[in-house]
Amino acid sequence: MADSLRQRVLRIIAGSAHALLNKLEDQAPAAVLEQSIREVEAVTQEVRAELGSVAASRHLAQQQHASLNAEHEGLSASASQAVSLGRDDLAKSAIARQVDIEAQLPLLESSLAELAGQERELSGFVEGLMSKQREMHAQITQLIRAKAASEQQALRGAAATNGLGAKLAHAQSAFDRTYERQSGLSTGMSGPSAEQAGQLKALGDLVRDHKVNERLAALKAQ
Repeated sequence: MADSLRQRVLRIIAGSAHALLNKLEDQAPAAVLEQSIREVEAVTQEVRAELGSVAASRHLAQQQHASLNAEHEGLSASASQAVSLGRDDLAKSAIARQVDIEAQLPLLESSLAELAGQERELSGFVEGLMSKQREMHAQITQLIRAKAASEQQALRGAAATNGLGAKLAHAQSAFDRTYERQSGLSTGMSGPSAEQAGQLKALGDLVRDHKVNERLAALKAQ
């Protein structure tokens, strides 16, 4: 994994969600929100792409390792048969090939160990980034709803004072449209939109649920 990508991942995961919330107080909360979420999603896609590349490389290395081991074993039988037939020249050729294979196997095994370590790291980064996205969505939603409640209360107070019920309904409708456009959330929902929830579940919940179930099973085993 390139150091620049690793640094970006670590910066995102270590970053404070409150810094993002403070930015949402600016004049263009929608732009800040979209930019921050897009950054996390873009980095997640980059990490996933590298994870796929590393996994493919490890698979090829495993195949090569298995092929060389099988060839080495077959050469042992061939060398024994050549000796029994008095063909030392053929036996020496088989043994020489075995020596070459034995020189390659440690390098392949070292590469496999390194690739497996990279896979673990990249998988951890993907999981961490998805956790960060859930955190950002939750805190941003909380902030936007707090603003929504405050503005709705102000509108109701004005309506009660001035008898502007019709204007209140119109303002409420306009506010709902603005809220949904800026946040991607519905004011009537208790969580992220259906589309957002589906994306988050597809990307992160399976991994997290698996971990939860594993820990629960471990506790029961105790």
